[in-house]
Amino acid sequence: MKRLGGALFSRRPKMHKSPDGKLARILSDFSVDTVLDVGANIGQTRDKLRNAGYRGRIISFEPVPSAHAELTRKAKSDSAWEIAPRTAIGAAPGEVDINVSEATDMSSILDASPALLETLPKTKITEVVKTPVTTLDVEWSIYCPTGSNVFLKVDTQGYERQVLNGAAESLKRLVGVQLELSLLPLYDGEETYLSYLRDLHDWGFEPYMMWENYFSRLHGRQMQMDVVFMRGDL
Repeated sequence: MKRLGGALFSRRPKMHKSPDGKLARILSDFSVDTVLDVGANIGQTRDKLRNAGYRGRIISFEPVPSAHAELTRKAKSDSAWEIAPRTAIGAAPGEVDINVSEATDMSSILDASPALLETLPKTKITEVVKTPVTTLDVEWSIYCPTGSNVFLKVDTQGYERQVLNGAAESLKRLVGVQLELSLLPLYDGEETYLSYLRDLHDWGFEPYMMWENYFSRLHGRQMQMDVVFMRGDL
């Protein structure tokens, strides 16, 4: 059963053509009060949600040092926006190298495929840095009090499976998940959309919306899409 968001939104979101507005309407319907932004880069998700009217908590996780520093600077103007210590979210706690790209939002723990490098030259690596790794299940107890209605956004450039593998308990509590899914492998070892569609269905989620993320003019095909899944038994 859906629940209306009330004071979590500055206004009642209306359905319109923008994916951000549609997502805000969904979050309002499910009374989402906490958004976990995994792979936040410099806060693009936060900016879009605020512009669409969402005023609830946002917790951002980002492993790239320069992007994390920018997040920390920007968050000073938003009391409901918290930046976690610099870390990647993965399957188990530890440490890993991350490939920092010229376009920092394309940085990944995985190696970019030749097709991606050909399509987006700015994905080339400029440096490799070590980053701590934690799991969503570990972070849940820190940021998600009992009774929270939590929505998870994951944009980790091919590392989505590892994020979900470290979220076995969190997935039982989440009201929704947004994943950036590739239609063909763009990073070495990356799973594509089909396995995620099946898994989210098995875990009790239903697809609520999807939109084009990137269309390659070079290849003449869509490369990625964002998909929002919401729990079907609420």
